[in-house]
Amino acid sequence: MTIHIINPNSLVHVTEGIARAVAQIAAASPVPIQCHTLTDGPPGIETQAHVDGVVGPMLTLAKGLNRDASAFVVACFSDPGLAALREQSRVPVLGIAESAVLTAMTMGQRFGIISILSKSIPRHMRYIGAMGVMDRLAGDLPLELGVQELADETRTFARLLEVGASLRDAYGAEVLILGCAGMTAFRARLEAELKVKVVEPCQAATAMAVGRVALARAR
Repeated sequence: MTIHIINPNSLVHVTEGIARAVAQIAAASPVPIQCHTLTDGPPGIETQAHVDGVVGPMLTLAKGLNRDASAFVVACFSDPGLAALREQSRVPVLGIAESAVLTAMTMGQRFGIISILSKSIPRHMRYIGAMGVMDRLAGDLPLELGVQELADETRTFARLLEVGASLRDAYGAEVLILGCAGMTAFRARLEAELKVKVVEPCQAATAMAVGRVALARAR
């Protein structure tokens, strides 16, 4: 049995970053954890059309993995196809955005989201609203960097510091959420610099998946 983490974009380096981010969780997991790249996906999920377009291919990939699956993690902050994959699968399905928000709310009263682009924010607002936790959101601010641009670590971290400090100081965020799976490498450094809790969504969802596996065994 395996926890399968699916990166719905086609960037292998993003999948590799996810694997590194969850390595310590994998070491403590009662079942193996395996990361997958959706080769049919775009090189970054940045629009609603991207979100909608990856659902079919992702469901097909997950269907092929279902036989040995203990859980699935959808590793995109738009949680594409989350409801459809839950409908298709017999095991727990965790989305990194939903998991990150739920985790952040256990760490502080108000959370802030660091998004990649301004056009990502309306999707996040719809999702936070659907979750019924809008009153816990301090703010959502963009880096104005696309998924592929996040590979420039110096530029990305400088923007993360700037935007994160604004969410902390001007918006009152007690916890920050990294709003893209392409930001996995920066959680610890950002937390150390800003002196505020930072949630990396792939870690949050994977930890929840491990917990669901353990809970199923206990029951």
